[in-house]
Amino acid sequence: MDDTDLQIIRELQADGRLSNQDLADRVRLSPSPCLRRVRRLEESGLIRGYTAMVDQVAFGLPITVFVRIRLERHTAEAVAVFEEHVGLIEHIQDCYLMAGSSDYLLRIVIESLEAYEHLVRHRIHAIPGIASIESSFAFGSVKQTRTYPRPKPSR
Repeated sequence: MDDTDLQIIRELQADGRLSNQDLADRVRLSPSPCLRRVRRLEESGLIRGYTAMVDQVAFGLPITVFVRIRLERHTAEAVAVFEEHVGLIEHIQDCYLMAGSSDYLLRIVIESLEAYEHLVRHRIHAIPGIASIESSFAFGSVKQTRTYPRPKPSR
């Protein structure tokens, strides 16, 4: 991946609807080589897909909750069961395996506090092997970006 590939990726992260012509103009390539590079980035799996960024509040999911989960045991089976259940709960947008006092950090978007209580009581508590659940509610968002910073070259 060279500087031009990085520039293509950043432009597409900022606006995934760019036409190939507009993208080529922004990265100073002619359209054919630009399209070949994009296809190569897609085929390699570096570009995994394209999506629309939707306003969470306007969509009807105004509440963001960050949930720290600690498991009772860390056996392969307990981890697999937890991760399988998490994958089935659509309100969980992100699930990170963590180092430190929590095993997982979830980002949940939801309609209301009542809906969150129902989700915890009926879906999350139902997952076997959870030792603790700690919720933090976001008051607002200061920054959200989907454009990665330029990686520094490895030495």
